[in-house]
Amino acid sequence: MSHVRTSDSPGSPLSPAGPPRPNEGPRSDKDTGPNAALDRLVAARTSVLTKANAQLQADAVEHERVEGVERLSQKTEAVDQLTGGLAHDFNNLLQAFSGSLDLMSARIGEGRIGDLERYITIARTASTRVTSLIHSLLAYSRRQTLDPRATNLNRLVRGMEAAMRSTLGPGIHLKTTLDPGVSSTLCDAQQLGSALLKLVANARDAMPDGGSVVIETANDTLPDRRTPAADVSLRELRPGDYVTLSVTDTGTGMPAGVVCRAFDPFFTTKPMGAGDGLGLSMIYGFIRQSNGHVQIQSQEGVGTCVTIFLPRHAGLEADPEAAVSAAIALPVQQAGRVVLVVEDEPFIRSILVEVLSELGYTVLEAVDGRSGLTILNSAVAVDLLIADVGLPDGMNGRQLADAARERRPELKVLFITGYIASDAVGNGDMAKGMEVMMKPFRLDELTAKVRMMTNPRTGVLSHADRWGKAAPAELC
Repeated sequence: MSHVRTSDSPGSPLSPAGPPRPNEGPRSDKDTGPNAALDRLVAARTSVLTKANAQLQADAVEHERVEGVERLSQKTEAVDQLTGGLAHDFNNLLQAFSGSLDLMSARIGEGRIGDLERYITIARTASTRVTSLIHSLLAYSRRQTLDPRATNLNRLVRGMEAAMRSTLGPGIHLKTTLDPGVSSTLCDAQQLGSALLKLVANARDAMPDGGSVVIETANDTLPDRRTPAADVSLRELRPGDYVTLSVTDTGTGMPAGVVCRAFDPFFTTKPMGAGDGLGLSMIYGFIRQSNGHVQIQSQEGVGTCVTIFLPRHAGLEADPEAAVSAAIALPVQQAGRVVLVVEDEPFIRSILVEVLSELGYTVLEAVDGRSGLTILNSAVAVDLLIADVGLPDGMNGRQLADAARERRPELKVLFITGYIASDAVGNGDMAKGMEVMMKPFRLDELTAKVRMMTNPRTGVLSHADRWGKAAPAELC
């Protein structure tokens, strides 16, 4: 029969009066008190928990280190992909430039001038592709120059139906579901239209055997990102009221690994030569720069839905007809109009001066902001200031314009820039009478803009009237 020791038994760990064991000193109240066992148990548990907590902290640090290494690896891979894609595309385009120039030089030496037009066309096409590539990269980095205006999505979609049907072809059915009460949004309508057309083209490519595409517009309200109702993929958006533009297809769909990389520049699942991998990255950058977001939902074998979220705007919509320049031919001569060109790059400055002089403008020139301001602070009449944004010597184009307007508040200003224009000119938030053009631009586009700014009531000179069939090359 086993003996159960009670609290009154001699030698019990809970006995307050048991005699001390041999070689054991007198017990203190702390060692023999009624809570001694509990204290020892708590101490043991505390020690275990302390060690476990230390291990958890060590594991968290290690996990964070591993995640950091993984993120760095992903960033390195993305940078490698980006630089590799840039090098490939730019080298190809530079080859087209240099090859055309070499052949033009050779043909001129041989007296075969009739062959020059073909090489000029090749160089001009390459220049256009470089322009498109640079704009795509600026869009991805959210640093392109935008022209935000109040835009109605329904009117935008209806105005692009013909272009979308042409892009899809006869084997794909297009359906539009437009919310009649959809609000306006403040964005660059031209860029949004381009984004919509790119999404439609992607949907077409995902349906080689045909299918259907649905374009939808709607109003939406996003809850606080901390609430359970908040969509994890939209956590980057502020809670509030939005309009949505969705493109849904019945194509092949995308696996999760492709969806998470879909916005990376130069990432593409298309065959070599079938896509540059910049379409979705450009759309994402443009929408994020417009304070919106892009969401992709896809299932393999079912299809893909891409939804653009843009903040609602309570302002008045811009009249789309007012944005279309009337092609009214003006007299070539512009007697009495004075244009000041401030550009530090001598090749570009000389081209601008020559072109504007041929149109009859009196052209003044300056190499930097301070020399330009000296002219503007004088009594010389100036109708239009054309200023590069990235001027040297401590005064950029915007600073020059602001300083000039203190003396000439009605001065018209046209900024031209190959720099990140959104930073220098206020991301589209410019004063009345200020416009901006991104380099490289066609000279007929420049002259049309100059005419519009110096003759706002009469329109612009048409391309064919001034330059004929052969348009001048882009500026570098």
